[in-house]
Amino acid sequence: MKTLIDHLANYAAYHRDPRNVLTHFIGIPMIVLAVTTLLGRPAMPLGDGSAYMTPAMVVYALSCLFYLRLSAGFGLAMALILAGFVYLGGALAALSTGAWLAWGIGLFVAGWIIQFIGHYYEGRKPAFVDDLAGLLVGPLFLVAETVFALGLARNTRDAVSAHAH
Repeated sequence: MKTLIDHLANYAAYHRDPRNVLTHFIGIPMIVLAVTTLLGRPAMPLGDGSAYMTPAMVVYALSCLFYLRLSAGFGLAMALILAGFVYLGGALAALSTGAWLAWGIGLFVAGWIIQFIGHYYEGRKPAFVDDLAGLLVGPLFLVAETVFALGLARNTRDAVSAHAH
């Protein structure tokens, strides 16, 4: 199984141009919000109906398991951040069907357009084309880049830099 360093180094190799990285800080959150919005329906009642579960919650739980397996610290950060996206996506999913679809599809399409603009600058295809795990690693990469920019997790940063190819 790949480690945190393996995943981040592989992803970083596809994201060396600062313009590409910048577009990812815009596009990836849009895509994550789009996915949590679109998966915010249907809301399936649990027990007496006072609680519910959505497909977004299931994907959230599975994604958190992936991140926590890689790193407790980064996994916890991802769990907290993604919880916010699930909450916002749920709020958008609660809108009328037209508004729900407009927000979900609109954010998804706009986010991917921004991503592909970044990869135009990079001159390289997106990482997920070669490894579907890149779809999960993208948000983690943004968190890692932010942590590294704050001067934290220096050993992880150095290991990622040393292994990026």
